Amino acid sequence: MMGAEPFEADVVVVGTGPGGATVARELARAGRRVLLLEKGRSERGTALYGTYLGALRYTERGGFLFTPEGIQLVIPSMVGGATGMFAGCAAEPPPWLQQRYGIHLERETTETIEELQIAPLPPEYRGTASTRLAETANALGYEVYPQPKFMRPERATRFDCGAKCFLGCRCGAKWNAASYVDEAIQQGARLLTQARVERVLIEEGQVVGVAGRWQGKPFVARAERVVLSAGGLGTPRILQASGFEGVGERLAMDVTVIMYGVSRERGNAADPPMSWSWHDEELDAMFSPLVDPCLLYPIMAGMSGVRYVGSWRRWRNLLGIMIKLRDTLSGQITPDGRVSKPLTPGDSKRLEAAKQKARRILVKAGADPNTIFASPLRGTHPSATVRLGEMVDTQLQTAIRGLYVCDASVFPEALGRPTVLTIIALAKRLARQSDFYGSPGIEAGTGRASARVAGE
Repeated sequence: MMGAEPFEADVVVVGTGPGGATVARELARAGRRVLLLEKGRSERGTALYGTYLGALRYTERGGFLFTPEGIQLVIPSMVGGATGMFAGCAAEPPPWLQQRYGIHLERETTETIEELQIAPLPPEYRGTASTRLAETANALGYEVYPQPKFMRPERATRFDCGAKCFLGCRCGAKWNAASYVDEAIQQGARLLTQARVERVLIEEGQVVGVAGRWQGKPFVARAERVVLSAGGLGTPRILQASGFEGVGERLAMDVTVIMYGVSRERGNAADPPMSWSWHDEELDAMFSPLVDPCLLYPIMAGMSGVRYVGSWRRWRNLLGIMIKLRDTLSGQITPDGRVSKPLTPGDSKRLEAAKQKARRILVKAGADPNTIFASPLRGTHPSATVRLGEMVDTQLQTAIRGLYVCDASVFPEALGRPTVLTIIALAKRLARQSDFYGSPGIEAGTGRASARVAGE
């Protein structure tokens, strides 16, 4: 590429979310020359981080990206990726990942839980209203449990966690993958921010690097190993632009809705989000107490119906229950980057049943039945766009030698649960496998990557 800024490394890692940050840290610790590329900037510590104005800046389309079917997508772009704006929830990898796909992550999961001290919040921090909702759900027959968290109140100078922490954690209680990036840099890795990777460079079936624009100028980064960790939407877009066929066809989102009702008592808006959870096995759905941030709430309420906007003045009295549906693969990411995600008839039926169950809990917990409504749909975990067993093998390598994928896009199915712990475990497994350092070859696992590059 004429005039492009050249860089060289042993491994190029694209994206600094939980997958990319973990891979980079592991490889840098092992003495590899690692180049980390992030299209966003480092937002921690800036005046706007964790504010409404900040969220407008560091999310794709200001957080108002919608599929044609009306599903909202909030895609952060910053060092640390989605962990800069997540609820800090942790869940171990689903058993079916091992049973159906042969992916063993027990060691990496246990190690991460111990290292990051993942655990439920102490009882005094779980919130009065959230606990009331949990107790109501328990009385109705659900097995309610305190939600494990990447969150430690003692890390904060003043623990101040409520709905606003979805904009970014300003008190410092939540773990952020950016801390792994810091460790990688301390071990010798190099980080380029505002580096937008546009395509992968391939020669004779072997990856040789990536190309894109860095701070507005063309650049090329050369390496014999490339790990794409740009997220469930970002990674397939890069692969599509690189000529890969089949990626982005059908995807999962863990489709989510929040059921709201106004109570006479104080609601859970000021509580730490999702401090309790419970599952409905029949509906394959997760429930958890959750309320939108104050200035976002009237927008979401208005999208559900103008008559609901008035409940904003009683925001502190809102009771909110999130429903996360483990959705069926459907839709696509088109080559021009647009995302379509229709709900299947079965998913729609399960979601409606879940709304009715959430409504019953809200009423039992003290919500006025006449105030209850459902928020617009959201896609909280875009994933399964470069699926394991189809487009990457069990070692997460594509059909191109030396090109790996490590983020939510490799999930073969929707997780229907918090994803970050599973991604970290996958990243540790990838970075530590001997085949990653040796002669690349996609026959290493039990599943062979099948996606092909046009013209190969």
